[in-house]
Amino acid sequence: MNTPGRYILLVLGIIISLHYLLSFTHESYGRATSLSNIKSKIIGPQQAPPTIADTYYGYGHPNETLAVDRRANATFVILARNSDLSGTIRSIREIEDRFNRKYRYPYVLLNEEEFTDDFKKRISVLTPSKVEFGLIPRDHWFQPDWIDEDRATKSRDKMVADNIIYGGSVSYRNMCRFNSGFFFRHPLMEKYRWYWRIEPDVHFHCDINFDPFVFMEDKKKVYAFTITMYEYEATIPTLWGHVRDFAKLHPEYVAENNAMGFMSGNGGEKYNLCHFWSNFEVADMNFWRGPAYTAFFEYLDSKGGFYYERWGDAPVHSIAAALFASRDQIQFFDEIGYEHNPYTHCPKLGNNWEKGRCSCDPARSFDYDGYSCMNKWDRFMDL
Repeated sequence: MNTPGRYILLVLGIIISLHYLLSFTHESYGRATSLSNIKSKIIGPQQAPPTIADTYYGYGHPNETLAVDRRANATFVILARNSDLSGTIRSIREIEDRFNRKYRYPYVLLNEEEFTDDFKKRISVLTPSKVEFGLIPRDHWFQPDWIDEDRATKSRDKMVADNIIYGGSVSYRNMCRFNSGFFFRHPLMEKYRWYWRIEPDVHFHCDINFDPFVFMEDKKKVYAFTITMYEYEATIPTLWGHVRDFAKLHPEYVAENNAMGFMSGNGGEKYNLCHFWSNFEVADMNFWRGPAYTAFFEYLDSKGGFYYERWGDAPVHSIAAALFASRDQIQFFDEIGYEHNPYTHCPKLGNNWEKGRCSCDPARSFDYDGYSCMNKWDRFMDL
């Protein structure tokens, strides 16, 4: 080889050696001169793969740590007594393991009495998320003074004689009224828009590898459920009549394309008793705080049916969602395996059960039990 050729090879060797030396010792130089960076300069940047916030149902490897770059203004809410400590621990531990260890949403726990220090300590160690403990204002919980106690007592006594569950309980009625019209007004809840209701001693059977809050916010949903069933008619004998009267007084609040057809097969003349089981619900508190529901709750509350009968928050919330929201604003979450004894929803659609690594048995899911309203919901949504 001639002399100029040898010099050229020598120079190239020195340049290549310096390049590799600088690549290993200077990170910024290595990135700038990498083949992938040079490629992007020539043909333009490649689109990044979608994140879970974009796909909602982007299931990954169960052991991977998800980078959550977006959360909704949301909280879990748990109504519990000090005596519910063990059941509350189990519920929080399961929702943490199945969902919230990745998303870190806060918790608000509410009680009509002050939580004990032991309760607070044992709950707070379960999660790195923010946990707040609140006392329910007296006028939000206890039976109003204007209720005719003689009439209310006679009603309770009759329900006890008729063997109606919680028929004689005033505290159960307090809870139903509070969940119907007051929990979203509590000072600790006012800063949030979205909530996920959790009760003591419930079970979450599947990994929840998407954010229900973000999904509902983006899709403009207002209410979500996992179980729907019939109400016990003896607990709400006059409720539907008052609902119809309110709708006549305020037709401006009734939504177009509403879900009334799910709850009545004859244009609203008679209530078929179907409702969403509200011990699980994910919902938009702006809906409850809005003028339609505020007027609706105040109207119903003035009739005294929470105490003269045994109106539950489940039919009250369900009827309101069916009347004042459009049908496409109500979401059924098949993906969320959920159990509140004695009923369980276990995913059946597509491969949701496999994706969620569910511990429940799909064959024992309540969805199409004779007491379930899921068939009615399916038929209504297919119309």
